[in-house]
Amino acid sequence: MLKSKIKYMLIISLLLACGVQTFGQTVVPATKQEVDKLVAVLKSDAQLKEKMDACRLLSIVGTKEAIAPLVALLGDEQLSHMARYGLEPIPEAAVDEAFREALGKLKGRPLVGVIGSIGVRRDVKAVEPLKEMLMQHDLGDDVTSAIVRALGKIGNSAASEILTTALEHTSDENRLAVCEGLFRCAENLARQDKRREAVAIYDQMRELDLPHQVRAGALRGAILARSSGGLGLLRQYLRSDDYILFSAAVQTAQELTGSGVTKALTAEINKLPSDNQILVIQTLGKRGDASACPALFALARSGAKSVRIAAIQSMSEIADASAVPVLVELLNDGDSEISQAAQESLASVPGHHADQAVTEMLNSRQGSRRLTALELISRRRMTSSIPALLKAAADNDQKIRSSALRKVGELGSLTELPALLDLLIKFKSSQDLDVVERALSAICMKADNPESYTTKLTGLLGRVQPLQKCALLHVLGVIGSSNALVAVRAEVTNSNEAVREAAISALCAWKTADAAPHLLALAKESPSLSRKTATLRGYINLVRDESLSTEKKLEMCRQATALIQRNEEKKLLLGVLGTVPATEALSMAMTYMGDSSVRNEACFAVVGICDKIVLQNPDEVAEAIGKVLKATNNRNVTRRARQVLDKAK
Repeated sequence: MLKSKIKYMLIISLLLACGVQTFGQTVVPATKQEVDKLVAVLKSDAQLKEKMDACRLLSIVGTKEAIAPLVALLGDEQLSHMARYGLEPIPEAAVDEAFREALGKLKGRPLVGVIGSIGVRRDVKAVEPLKEMLMQHDLGDDVTSAIVRALGKIGNSAASEILTTALEHTSDENRLAVCEGLFRCAENLARQDKRREAVAIYDQMRELDLPHQVRAGALRGAILARSSGGLGLLRQYLRSDDYILFSAAVQTAQELTGSGVTKALTAEINKLPSDNQILVIQTLGKRGDASACPALFALARSGAKSVRIAAIQSMSEIADASAVPVLVELLNDGDSEISQAAQESLASVPGHHADQAVTEMLNSRQGSRRLTALELISRRRMTSSIPALLKAAADNDQKIRSSALRKVGELGSLTELPALLDLLIKFKSSQDLDVVERALSAICMKADNPESYTTKLTGLLGRVQPLQKCALLHVLGVIGSSNALVAVRAEVTNSNEAVREAAISALCAWKTADAAPHLLALAKESPSLSRKTATLRGYINLVRDESLSTEKKLEMCRQATALIQRNEEKKLLLGVLGTVPATEALSMAMTYMGDSSVRNEACFAVVGICDKIVLQNPDEVAEAIGKVLKATNNRNVTRRARQVLDKAK
């Protein structure tokens, strides 16, 4: 037993050593002693796992001394695979000789494995013995398949001749395996610049009565192996009534280069049925050859709708400037699907030609065309068009104004702030003010330091009308600085009801805890129930401010608890309590476990708090979790509770 452990430790240490060498990119050959020790493991009565590890190591450090011991294991059902794994990388002719000798000795899975290893090592001397085996008729499908695959990997002329003959005489069960071997041969021959032999193989397979996938693959190989001479074969199959072979030819065109391929595709396209046209059109788009554009323009203007849409989509893939006028023209098509497809394509065509066309559309007198231009400006991220957008934002057409302002918010920066403020002062309707407010909020939030612009906004509060002031208050709420808070608080007592509500609304959405005292005061003092509810919710939400200490959060929760009247506020409070890592928060949450209307929320909060304090208070947590498990039947809460209980134990 001790001897076995020592051998196992040896294997582990050698594996680790090899790992270090690999990662360090320093290859240190194993010493003869190390190889001898691994060989000794193979010859011993060591356990299966140890011998497998020794084979694995010998695949890295094995020398000719390891060949015989590994070959001796080739007939072992349990170790044959690992023995071959160890032999395959050893660069000695003796390995190939051993594999060839094993062909006449082994059967079943070990024989299949050895044949596979011969293919891996591409032993050309094995072609003849493999041929002799293939001529036998009692080998079984597994062995036959292994032979033809190995011949395919060897891939020389002799192997291809054997497989070519076998293809015409083999059984249906093995035909696909022979085809696979032939494909491998043809690929190898093409790489060796023996294209004529490769073409002969492909032509044989595409002309025989073989499964469609084989003929399609053979057609692809036949076209590619002919190089520039493959165009004639491509044209022939573009006229084929067999859609699978037609499709194979068209898809092969994606792998070919040169304008001649484009000419071949476009020359036949008008003679094809719609489905075939679409496939050719898509291929032209993927090829990206601008010489295909005239044919695509013609197809986009008339014909079946599906073909027109495919042609329009391919224009954007080719991305040539010549497509821009055609796409602009198609924006006016009476079919909405065609016009929408044109808009999608125009949005993605790069370059200043497309930008210029969109800008000209914006200057149009046609309202729908101008709206389309505004959408395209946004999708193309045309920041250079912001001056034109600001001009459109003062347009007489309300739809144009609103759309342009939204685009200024999307694309603009604080550079546009003065212009937007001028528009805010100019606008009178709530609809316009709502849009300019959102645009102002959007560009302020993009700034690195939006607080620095608060003074510009607060300075306008005394000069504008109530509706404009409401919009400014909402923007100040988005910025959320201390100066903005002072300005918003001052408007809470404004005599105008709309301004008061806007100020309170901004306070309720405040993101930092400096608004908490003011919200609490409003929640306590407001005569309006709806205002009490809104400000209390805003106050509770501020407990989530990460800058607050745990004690401050607890204090805010205590204040909120005294004011809560509705279940919605209870749930909101429990939601924030679950984030507070304190035993007092745990006690507060547990008081709600007896309330059936919020029991699940209370249990969830208790589990959340327990998870945060379990290491400091395991006993208290265990007791609380026990009560949760009795109180809830919610699966998620129960699962989390048990996880926390495990930590506590």
